[in-house]
Amino acid sequence: MQTLTLNNGVQMPALGLGVFQTPPDETRAAVSAALEVGYRHVDTAAAYGNEREVGQAIRDSGVPRDELFIETKVWISDYGYAETLHAFDKSAGKLGVEHLDLLILHQALPSDFGKTLEAYRALETLLADGKVRAIGVSNFMVDHLRGLLDAATVVPAVNQLEIHPYFQQREVQALDNEHGILNQAWSPIGGITFYRDSGHTSALEDPVIGEIAREHGKSPAQVMLRWGLQQGRSVIPKSTKPERIAENLDVFDFELSADELAAIDALDTGKRGGPEPESMTLEKFGRPIPEA
Repeated sequence: MQTLTLNNGVQMPALGLGVFQTPPDETRAAVSAALEVGYRHVDTAAAYGNEREVGQAIRDSGVPRDELFIETKVWISDYGYAETLHAFDKSAGKLGVEHLDLLILHQALPSDFGKTLEAYRALETLLADGKVRAIGVSNFMVDHLRGLLDAATVVPAVNQLEIHPYFQQREVQALDNEHGILNQAWSPIGGITFYRDSGHTSALEDPVIGEIAREHGKSPAQVMLRWGLQQGRSVIPKSTKPERIAENLDVFDFELSADELAAIDALDTGKRGGPEPESMTLEKFGRPIPEA
């Protein structure tokens, strides 16, 4: 497994299993299948409602804790300094672990950015106390990042973003790169484009990607994951099917040419599949996160 070095020296597997929109009753089997075929990085979130099942699968696997990289996210309902410290306790309790490898803020809260900054200050405390090995953010746009960097003591290790061939967020990626923040792609094969009405067809059916896949004897999904990895990103594809989970890991034995990378780069439409980060409000998206 290829690893990436975060800006504080922590090593993270470049490819992990995402469990966004994986129902709790399917999560345990998906994580178990992933760990069995060699995944060692799992990305979940308090808002997904499946941290407990991720933890059960990890315990059942018998994989030593120090071989695993566990990443989760604090939801906006738990922003604020004391609230975010408690959010760690809730997530760690559900996952059944004493420390987390990466804890990130799930969204910026533009309507109360002060609360966002207090939440990040809590992450800095958790990092200093050794309860997390690295901290970061998710879905932070350029203005959010600049506001955070002006106030933060610790530069985020990761910014997890919607990045796939049809939506590449180059301006945000460039700012992350400038500050040594790793870009981590959620929906790296464009799954969000068929969960939501984003005006896209499926990237899995794109003729450019399909032709590159045929040239390499790989699937379109594998080509998209390889594209992300070769451009230095972490990728966290989601699947509940054991055969797809295994296929998504089988991307370290081929390489895309510069022309192939450029051809995929040219597919960017600028159309977001997920919710607009600026639309995040507690009134619209807030919901209580249960205790452990």
